[in-house]
Amino acid sequence: MKIFDRYIVKQFLITTLFAIFAIVIIFVIIDLMENLDDFIDGNADVFLVVQYYIYFMPEIIKLMIPVAMLLSALFTTGRLSALNELTAMKAAGLSLYRYMIPLLIVAFLVSVFSIYFNGWVVPYTNKQKYSLARTYLHKYLSYISKSNIFIQDTENRIVSIGYFDESRGLATNVTIEDFSEDDLTVVKATYSAKQMQWDDYTQSWNLMNGNVRIFKGEQEDYKTFTILNIGRLNFKPDDVKKKQQRPDEMSYEEMKEFIENQKRAGQDVSRWEVDFYSKISFPFASLIVVLFGVPFSSIKRRSGVGVEFGIAVGISFLYMIFLKISQAFGYNGDLNPLFTAWLANLIFLLAGIYVLIRVPK
Repeated sequence: MKIFDRYIVKQFLITTLFAIFAIVIIFVIIDLMENLDDFIDGNADVFLVVQYYIYFMPEIIKLMIPVAMLLSALFTTGRLSALNELTAMKAAGLSLYRYMIPLLIVAFLVSVFSIYFNGWVVPYTNKQKYSLARTYLHKYLSYISKSNIFIQDTENRIVSIGYFDESRGLATNVTIEDFSEDDLTVVKATYSAKQMQWDDYTQSWNLMNGNVRIFKGEQEDYKTFTILNIGRLNFKPDDVKKKQQRPDEMSYEEMKEFIENQKRAGQDVSRWEVDFYSKISFPFASLIVVLFGVPFSSIKRRSGVGVEFGIAVGISFLYMIFLKISQAFGYNGDLNPLFTAWLANLIFLLAGIYVLIRVPK
C-alpha cells in the first residue's frame, strides 16, 4: 500500500470509528432516558443496566455503520477538497477514480464483515437484550409465551398448546386438528390430550390421557387413550420457542429453517423472505453510500461541517424511506422478496454512478 493510500484510509477509518462511537453514545443516552423508570420499577441494578446496553450496542452499530461510512466519505473527501489536497492529487496525475479505490476496498471489506456481524453476532446479542427487556422492562412479552401457543404444523394440521414447559419438553392441554387436504374447512380428526411429551429416543411426540375423534362423513369414531404416539410433528421442543422469536433474534440458518417450516405449513412467507434477504443486502449499503458520497463531496464548496452532516443525515433518511416503502410492497407479496431487499441499494447505486459521471475527475 502506497503512502497516499495509507493516508486516505487512515483519515477515513478514524472518521468512521469516531462517527460510530458518537452515534452509539447518543443512542444509548436517549434510550436510557426513555427506559430509566422501567429499570427502576423492575429493580434492575447498575450491572444489569450496563449489561443490557452492552447487548444493545451491536444492534445500534449494525444500523449505523452505513451512516458512519457515508459521514466519513463526505467529511474525508470534503476536507481534502477544502484544503486543496484533492486538487493537488489531481494535478499530480491521480484521478478521482484512483482516489476512490482504497475507500471502496475498505467499504467492501466492512460490508463483508457486516454480513457475518449482522447474521450471527447481532442475533445472539439481541436474544440476550430481549431476555433482559422481558424480565425488567416487561417488553416484547407477546413474542415469547409459555401459554396459549398455536402452531400450524402443516397446511392441514393445527396444534394448540395450553402451557409448554421447555425444560421438560412437556405440553399440557393439547389439541390437534387435522383438516381435509381437499377442503381446509372440513375437519377430519381432532386429538385432545392432557399432556404431550417429547420422546428423545423415537424423536416424536406422545399424547397422554386423552381422546381422538375421527370424522367420516356424518359418522364419528370416538376413542380414548392413555398413551398415543402422534408420530412426527414438524417441530421439536426447542422449535416451540424458535417459532416465537423475532426476525432480529434469528441467525441466517435459524431464519432459513423457520421460512422452510412456514412454507411447509402453507403460510405466506413473503415478509420473512424480505427480512432474510435484507440481512445480506443491508450490509452492502456501506459500499454504495461511499460510491455515492465521495464524488458528491469532491466538488469544492464553501459549506462547513454542519452542512456536510446535514447532507449525510438527509441521504440516510432518503435511503431508509426507499427501504421502508419497498419493504411494504414486498411484505404484501406485490414485489419479489429478493428484488425488494435490494431495491433501495439498486436505486442509490444508480444515483452514485450518475453523480460519479457528472463530477470532474
